[in-house]
Amino acid sequence: MERSPGSDRVLVIMAKAPRPGAVKTRLTPTLSPEAVTEFYCCLLDDTLALARSLGDVEVAIMCPDSDVKELARLAGNEVNVVAQKGEGLAAGLTSVFAHFTAYYQKEDHPQKEDHRRDVHKRRSIAFNSDSPHLPRSVLEGAFETLAAHDIVVGPTHDGGYYLVGAKASHPTLFASRGMGTSSALERLLARTRTLELSVGFVDPFYDIDVADDLNRLAAELRLAPARAPRTAAWLQEWELAAGQSWTRSRTGTGEL
Repeated sequence: MERSPGSDRVLVIMAKAPRPGAVKTRLTPTLSPEAVTEFYCCLLDDTLALARSLGDVEVAIMCPDSDVKELARLAGNEVNVVAQKGEGLAAGLTSVFAHFTAYYQKEDHPQKEDHRRDVHKRRSIAFNSDSPHLPRSVLEGAFETLAAHDIVVGPTHDGGYYLVGAKASHPTLFASRGMGTSSALERLLARTRTLELSVGFVDPFYDIDVADDLNRLAAELRLAPARAPRTAAWLQEWELAAGQSWTRSRTGTGEL
């Protein structure tokens, strides 16, 4: 069962199945591949909870075809899990808007004898799976911004973006070159100018890519664990284990 299938607002989480070596690979100098996988499961779970907390929003996941079954099991039956067409993030984002920005029909007042229907465009937003600590108000603001623009973007501090939304499919908007780099946002905005699309922005934020991001998130969730409770609990255990390991190394009481 899909959540709010008649809604004109769709939040699509860009996700992968949590397998060692397949997710958050830039964290492996700090965490083992197995620990990264556990951590990613927590991020995804809290991201889904954040998405479900929005009112009158359909929640979906876009992922590689090979990950559909596993993510459907993890997400539950309220989330529509869709296989992207093609490989890579650019193909995934293109698939989001090709699939979800189709016109939908919403019934007029039921008392009318002719049962005429109004046709609307769906506001669809693609959101990353590693920012569950984002304030819900930012996502609500993104949908509001998208109502007045062709595109909405949530920039990250490292030159990328953590969300992008549209009301129509633009097949040439996302180019595989430069995705996941510090020029990703710049390249996206250059394409919007070429396509003459209006762009609105929401607050800059950060996602979890490297050790500094991990430490920043841990510090924030120590103060406000309710923002992402499963992630906060995992990070608390990780910090405790890391502290014990550091103490043993300093005192020479480590065990084999």
